[in-house]
Amino acid sequence: MNSSAFHRTITLPAPVCEQAAQHLERAVQRAIDGAAAPWRAFRGASGDDIALPLPVVEEAAACLLVLAADSAQSLRPSALRALIGVALHLRDAAEAVRRPTVPVPAW
Repeated sequence: MNSSAFHRTITLPAPVCEQAAQHLERAVQRAIDGAAAPWRAFRGASGDDIALPLPVVEEAAACLLVLAADSAQSLRPSALRALIGVALHLRDAAEAVRRPTVPVPAW
């Protein structure tokens, strides 16, 4: 990993950030390791589209997946799907930023 990875940001829609903040708050309450910093970042985000550092988004996705696994038996199926949906949205956004661009061959 090079140093430029630490300066990358991901722009996410405000509704995704709001949902992530709500789920991360539950992760903090359940004392899931690493949930506090992303929760503060997502909670403090405001505006239409929010730019967050790549490592914060990756950590948030990981914490939400752990929360989903820990609470799978106690959540309603729709709530679990919503939680997993937000986690996967964050994970996919982070992977898209990390994925190297593939040049399109000129024909």
